[in-house]
Amino acid sequence: MLSLFIVVVIDLLGFGILIPLLPYMAERFGTSPALITPIFGVYSLCQLIAAPFWGRLSDRHGRRPILMTSLAGAFVSYVILGLAQNVWWLILARMLAGFMAGNIAAAFAYASDISTPESRAKALGMVGAAIGIGFTTGPFIGGTLAGPDEQTANFALPAAVSAFLTLVAIAVVYFKLPESHAPEHRLEQHEPRRRPIELLRERVPLRLIVAGAFLVTCAQATLESISAIWALHQFGFGPLAVGILIGCLGLISVSMQGGLVRVLVPRFGETRLAVAAVGAYVTGLLIVAYSSHLPLALAGLAFCGVGSGLFSPSASALASKQATAKDRGAVMGTYQSGLSLARAFVPFASGALYAGLGSSAPFVAGACVSLPAAWLIWHSQRAARTMAP
Repeated sequence: MLSLFIVVVIDLLGFGILIPLLPYMAERFGTSPALITPIFGVYSLCQLIAAPFWGRLSDRHGRRPILMTSLAGAFVSYVILGLAQNVWWLILARMLAGFMAGNIAAAFAYASDISTPESRAKALGMVGAAIGIGFTTGPFIGGTLAGPDEQTANFALPAAVSAFLTLVAIAVVYFKLPESHAPEHRLEQHEPRRRPIELLRERVPLRLIVAGAFLVTCAQATLESISAIWALHQFGFGPLAVGILIGCLGLISVSMQGGLVRVLVPRFGETRLAVAAVGAYVTGLLIVAYSSHLPLALAGLAFCGVGSGLFSPSASALASKQATAKDRGAVMGTYQSGLSLARAFVPFASGALYAGLGSSAPFVAGACVSLPAAWLIWHSQRAARTMAP
């Protein structure tokens, strides 16, 4: 588990370094806010297409080959990003990174492989915490490397650092991470592939969990895609300040996933925790939407961090319980596809909402969309009990 934790931290560190810088890179190329947020969307759109494919491959061939292949693709995307001469280079880099993004689904499947049903939320919480650490420290590093002024920011150096970290992650997988998916548990060549739509049609609880996670991720994608533009226009933040802001948000999420989740899950269960997380996230978005002062906006973002940190491991654990040993990669790939679907299409709308209806509109829309997720998650467990033998 420690080696997996290190791999995910390093991988997401490279990813997190560039996240707060993409809007500034696009703006340097003369891109309008309505067209900046789709750059985030193309990544998730490609991930949506590829995630189930990588999940099935990891069920058939093991987790290690998928982790190394997807990390190699990420390395190439960072090189393209560092050499970008216009916005089309950015789009190409994000599309490639999205198509090769099989590492997260494989990492969640790996954690599920090596954990028991009782400890699964804790194991998945550790993976979520590793993701959070990457998002926490990455933006700090990216903002520092780029500099405080968006006009003179250095974007090539953060991309080079991200590429180097990806090579380090590949080395850790190769030398330190043993295969978790034993050959006897892998899908046989003659077995039919389980498509996401088939899994969702057959397993009602999984369908409800994925639907709930989709709605929450719509709200998260809204915040992620618009936060840099909002901070720049609302408070005049440059790359360094935005990096610090996103890093602090990630720090709150990490403290939830790596600390409180393991304490709260045994006491309240994943379902109640996920429902409470939705409430916290909705509250945070509404505070941000109607705050005109920085301290109040930061309080709202803190609520969002708490909600995100509690929801992710809880919902992931609930989804993993709908899998068998043979199709866990496919199930987790399907779950990740639901998240990718939200991140693929929401950024195309969030920038337009921001430009057309004002800075509050994306956050209010995100709160309204994510609220029904509480009912879906709660109802999924009623469905699971009804279907249990």
